[in-house]
Amino acid sequence: MKYLSLIFIFLFFINTTAQTAKDFAADWDKQHFSKILPSNLRHADLKKQLDEIKKLGLKIEEVGRSYDNREIYQIEWGKGATKVFMWSQMHGDEPTATPALLDMLVYLQKNRSKTWIKELENNLTIRAVPMLNPDGAELFQRRNLQGIDINRDAAALETSEGRLLKKLRDAWSPAIGFNLHNQNSLTTVGKTPKQATISFLAVLGNAEGKTNDGHERNKRICSVMTSALENFIKGHIGRYDDSYNPRAFGDMISAWGTPVILIETGALHNRDEMFLVKLNFIAYLVALKSLVDKSERQADAKIYENLPFNDSGDLFNYIFRKANIVNFAENAAPFTADVAINAERRRADEIAPTYVREIGDLSIFSALDEYDAKDFYLVQKNGLLRNGAGGEFLFYKKTRQIDWMAKDLEKAFPPDAVFSNGKWTRGDTLLPKKF
Repeated sequence: MKYLSLIFIFLFFINTTAQTAKDFAADWDKQHFSKILPSNLRHADLKKQLDEIKKLGLKIEEVGRSYDNREIYQIEWGKGATKVFMWSQMHGDEPTATPALLDMLVYLQKNRSKTWIKELENNLTIRAVPMLNPDGAELFQRRNLQGIDINRDAAALETSEGRLLKKLRDAWSPAIGFNLHNQNSLTTVGKTPKQATISFLAVLGNAEGKTNDGHERNKRICSVMTSALENFIKGHIGRYDDSYNPRAFGDMISAWGTPVILIETGALHNRDEMFLVKLNFIAYLVALKSLVDKSERQADAKIYENLPFNDSGDLFNYIFRKANIVNFAENAAPFTADVAINAERRRADEIAPTYVREIGDLSIFSALDEYDAKDFYLVQKNGLLRNGAGGEFLFYKKTRQIDWMAKDLEKAFPPDAVFSNGKWTRGDTLLPKKF
């Protein structure tokens, strides 16, 4: 009997305390509800998913409509006194958090028998608004159909979506808010060439920089999330700019009495969107768990405070080093320069157009992919290399004799390699790739 009691205590202890970031990652791998890549998720897809989730017993209600009369929903889970408010995709082309919220809520609902989840359910009430900007999401654009950035509408409240967000907050007065976004995939951690895969901000909500208990708590929670995610993306976590903006909802919701944590999801080279969803899932769960088990009170805020601030402008998608550039439309002599190109943000099922971002000496810059082009001529497909031109290049070995003024150059002199919108369509192994 004594041994049985010890086993019971041990199992209880394991069930209560053993949930680590790696456990959450493993659980997501096995149980995640989302199957559609975030950038491909449309409003109609979300509605179907919510219909499925409703069958699990989660409370889901339509709480408003977009400018174009699309439904906006709120999901509720838990019955505790601490109110947590989370919202995603107020920018239509920032979709990662939407499936992450669904994954988290489905996971909590399906695993309510676990002791630690019972603790969450009894201590927290979570309300989540996935896809606050369904019109923007439908068009995969930042703004709503009025052309207004909803996240800059907290003061004027000219958008139906912004008015709804304020109404939901004011009517409920949550203790903490999570404002969930995506940032540019080329955002870096400080001045390093490392992508800021996740960036955090404990929002102050005042121009004077005055802190309060909620803000200090949120800094510690950001430290908890940072420590958890370092298991997967160490060195790729940044701190978002903390400049006060009286038009922004993060600042104003904090000012109205709900201290906000901003989570900005960037990218990680050679990892897909679902990996980013998993990171968000982990971050949300460790944050919520720390609120309930009080571990955030022992967390060191300096972990968050010491994160490098985000930076931008020093990282490109692609750089071709020391290319011998031929602008044959100008009938000019070739010249040697580095060429950087970037890709536009697009859905996963669409081709992302690329464009020339910079030409010249780019030795102080980095790229996610770099190629040594010193033994090749580079010709822009339309004949004139300029900033803003399309990132479609023909490459010719320097050992070849080419009549650059040939009427149909590509047909008369087939290139050795062709790079088009981020892919090699010919000669994919000819230019040495720099690592």
